[in-house]
Amino acid sequence: MASTDQGEQKTAAAAALDPVSRMSEILFGLLMVLTFTGTFSVVNAGESSVRELLIASLGCNLAWGLVDGCMLLLNRLAERGHAWRLWLHLHKAPLGSAQAAELLAEALPGPVTRVMQAEEVQTLHQRLLTLQLAQTRLLIGWSDLRAALAVFLLVFLSTLPVVLPFVLLAEPQHALRASNAIALSMLFFIGLSYGRFAGARRPWIAALVFTVLGVALVAATIALGG
Repeated sequence: MASTDQGEQKTAAAAALDPVSRMSEILFGLLMVLTFTGTFSVVNAGESSVRELLIASLGCNLAWGLVDGCMLLLNRLAERGHAWRLWLHLHKAPLGSAQAAELLAEALPGPVTRVMQAEEVQTLHQRLLTLQLAQTRLLIGWSDLRAALAVFLLVFLSTLPVVLPFVLLAEPQHALRASNAIALSMLFFIGLSYGRFAGARRPWIAALVFTVLGVALVAATIALGG
């Protein structure tokens, strides 16, 4: 049973950092820092302005990473609570009953429920009843904390390539151009990864769409006072 629990924890940790989740977290962090660099003016930029930009950008993404990490923990607790309630309902439902089939249909992906036969549903129900789920599992474990930390780092570290030119380059105008070039490149490659993951025939089109959409979202955020 211990080895099973360890395997489930590793699976849960990996699920929080699936490809779409990783790309989404990087995208959120990137868009967040772009709302700061997008309003940066090189006309009156001085050392204090650059420093304020860096502090604001990094501070905002530190906060956003913390929020995302906490939301991950809350989502995991909610999912475990839902699984616990489902397990209790399945224990009360008779084998082969319509109630059991409905409960399992809600928990399984649609394509799976459409191809499963009645005897397969009953077998699955019977096997689930053999699981020994303890209510104490509705607690945060080390694997959850590691996953939350990974999400936090993804959000925070995604800001560094964009703000790094303001640290390395003395001329604010050159730093801003380099920062914008890095941001557009990151948007393009995130879109390319999304397209490939989704099986798009032309992933580069998805990359272009992501780039344009990212710029439009940043512009809208700035215009709305974000």
